[in-house]
Amino acid sequence: MSKPKLSIWLTEPSTAAVEIAQLAGYDTIVLDVEHGLFDLAAMDWLIPSIRARGMRVIVKVLGPERGPIQQALDFGANGVAIPHIESAEHAQQVCGYAKFPPLGDRSFAGGRVSSYRGFSDNWLTTQDTEYQCFPMIEDGSAFDSVEEILALECVDGIFIGPSDLSMRRGRGAYSVSEDDLDDIRYLARAACKANKPWILPAWSEAERQVAIDEKAATIVLTMQYGALLNGFSQALTDFKKMEEETR
Repeated sequence: MSKPKLSIWLTEPSTAAVEIAQLAGYDTIVLDVEHGLFDLAAMDWLIPSIRARGMRVIVKVLGPERGPIQQALDFGANGVAIPHIESAEHAQQVCGYAKFPPLGDRSFAGGRVSSYRGFSDNWLTTQDTEYQCFPMIEDGSAFDSVEEILALECVDGIFIGPSDLSMRRGRGAYSVSEDDLDDIRYLARAACKANKPWILPAWSEAERQVAIDEKAATIVLTMQYGALLNGFSQALTDFKKMEEETR
């Protein structure tokens, strides 16, 4: 069994964060454009910077719309995670913006990804097969139709959004409850049955164990702000412990 890709989650553009992630041994970066501080100029320099280090970049785009999806891929992202997918019909349309005709409806741009030249049928095939589209399963109706979503040719796999899924499945704030974990297992097994990869942001030990057990393709282990908070907090905790011990 191949080992999962291990990722960090960035909320704001930072070359230092990418460099530190590489030094630590991560191979994938998720850019949260939907809730983060990324504009087009930042993606234009950060995405190729990540790729130049031999790392993979997945962009969680601004929304389920043509522009954000195409822009992320045109800048050179290895994949897009598309939030707020509602159904298989919705996924067919929106994920189609990540694939060229006849598979989808992506528009050609003669920029970075085509080496600033024209293109060929082989290039189209490479783009459609090697650059991936992951609809996010974070809505109750998408959860209910995940098998139909996974069956779509324009869908390469799924990206699970546990926090929104918990709220939209009537459980309120995400607490990594057994019901939450059961939802993750259900989606993971649907993806594995379809022979397509699945991605999970896994901040807790319980989530990470499910990701390992259910063969996640990519596991997002930590997020930028959370890692900073944990590091700052641990230093303070360690110092206060030293103070107590020296009294």
